Amino acid sequence: MRRLTKKKALTLVKELDAFPKVPESYVQSTASGGTVSLIAFTLMAVLAFLEFFVYRNTWMKYEYEVDKDFSSKLRINVDITVAMRCQYIGADVLDLAETMVASDGLKYEPVNFELSPEQRLWHMTLLHVQERLRVEHSLQALLFKSAIKGAPPVQIQSVDNSGAFSACRIHGHLYVNKVAGNFHITVGKSIPHPRGHAHLAALVSHDSYNFSHRIDHLSFGEAIPGLISPLDGTEKISPDSNHMFQYFITVVPTKLNTYKVSAETHQYSVTERERVINHAAGSHGVSGIFMKYDISSLMVKVTEQHMPLWQFLVRLCGIIGGIFSTTGMIHGMVGFLVDIVCCRFKMEAYRRLNPPLNAQEDGQTVVPQENYVQ
Repeated sequence: MRRLTKKKALTLVKELDAFPKVPESYVQSTASGGTVSLIAFTLMAVLAFLEFFVYRNTWMKYEYEVDKDFSSKLRINVDITVAMRCQYIGADVLDLAETMVASDGLKYEPVNFELSPEQRLWHMTLLHVQERLRVEHSLQALLFKSAIKGAPPVQIQSVDNSGAFSACRIHGHLYVNKVAGNFHITVGKSIPHPRGHAHLAALVSHDSYNFSHRIDHLSFGEAIPGLISPLDGTEKISPDSNHMFQYFITVVPTKLNTYKVSAETHQYSVTERERVINHAAGSHGVSGIFMKYDISSLMVKVTEQHMPLWQFLVRLCGIIGGIFSTTGMIHGMVGFLVDIVCCRFKMEAYRRLNPPLNAQEDGQTVVPQENYVQ
């Protein structure tokens, strides 16, 4: 009984065979079929090889959601060189709630504003990258992939070999409330005031004002080496002593998850404006560098994704099966058309060699002679 059951099962499996086997004696090989097969196999190999590189590649997926974290602090990373002595300027933050943030995390370092040839080359390279980022937005995805964690960001440091320092480098970080605020660098050190905020600028003469500056780095959130912020490499030269530089920044919280780094950082967009302070001409204000930032309520989640293995196998099967079927159909259609054309040529040649009985030659009708039996 078991043997009969096994035979029935094998017979049933054989009947379900969807791939009939044709004996080799029934198969006829042709030169055209072999040529098409070679072309098909070559095309399969090339496309499968290229598909493997697509499988190895990754892409960035962008998602948007409401930022519900409003109680944490926002970190501001600063590295700015101003063409004034450190004792003449002060930097601090005043937020929308009129809360003055202590600038204890900032360091004032006397430096020279001019760059060495090597530093200038690096600065020009950074400006070129910024220019390409404004044109080719897809480069931002490459920066996200190349971002690492742990190493300090590259900074341009100016030194003066003569010992006469003419500029001040302000670098470090601050923690502020997640509300709109104003980070500014102006004349005089900030002093506590019962009504808000003030700078001690009376002891500094107007002739020493020079707010020419270079922003080596300005970012919000966790500092991630490899990412380039929009203001990195910005250099402004003040044509007048009383000059105001304004930067209007919109900060967007960003969660970055790649195969190299997972961090919470911030992106931002910026517009800028500058003008000369001239009270007689109606241009009022205070000389200095003012960065007014506002925080977006939307959060961007940037995730690096990879093609699943099953999807790669499905695409590979589609490539191989599609090319095999398509080349077979094309070969059959071409062979059919060739057979039709060849048959027509053969028919024309046969008709020329064997004219019909009533054919006309030179305008005369040729009547065949018949044998009559009398």
